Amino acid sequence: MCIKVMLVDDQNLVREGIKSLLALKHDIRVVAEEADGEDVLSRIYACRPDIVLLDIRMPKVSGVDVLRQLNQVKLPVPILVLTTFDEHELVLECIRLGAKGYLRKDISFSELSQAIYALHEGKTWYQPAVSSQMLPDNVLGFTEDKTTFGQLTDIEIEVLRLVAAGFSNNEIANALHKSHGTIRNQMSSILTKLNVRDRTRAVLKAMELSIL
Repeated sequence: MCIKVMLVDDQNLVREGIKSLLALKHDIRVVAEEADGEDVLSRIYACRPDIVLLDIRMPKVSGVDVLRQLNQVKLPVPILVLTTFDEHELVLECIRLGAKGYLRKDISFSELSQAIYALHEGKTWYQPAVSSQMLPDNVLGFTEDKTTFGQLTDIEIEVLRLVAAGFSNNEIANALHKSHGTIRNQMSSILTKLNVRDRTRAVLKAMELSIL
């Protein structure tokens, strides 16, 4: 089965680069490209992509505006937001509007592929503020207990990804449309399951165990 991807970015070089890289994957195919958000909805209806890679900042119709339009027509295509910088408030707004993940444009091809596969499987993918590749081996002396992955629920992994991306409990609650108490309880459950005492160690351990 081939995953159909639509690229929306006002920079031609970025679109061409992503398209060339994705062409190396036999199970991912770019079916549409747009240089602005203006005609995204009509192209989605015409091409029926499985995933849309959407730039946040574009000159006419921004990625945020596209997400608002998708909400209005209740079009449930998974959106992976791309950004040049860590645009905290814009990324949060995109998540509130239903984006299933975000990545900076300086990520590796491997991570881009993983994010596409994750969204296609109905999961989320929020880029951690710290890359696991930057961590030294066994940075906190954790044992390799891969069973932890199975213990965390999908929503707990989603919360943990947002924590790793640098968001507070309040921001996560607003983005996921949950109460602050619910997020606080989920964080407590995450800390217990990972056997750590704080959010930072939870993120680091999750990276070591390849959960993030």
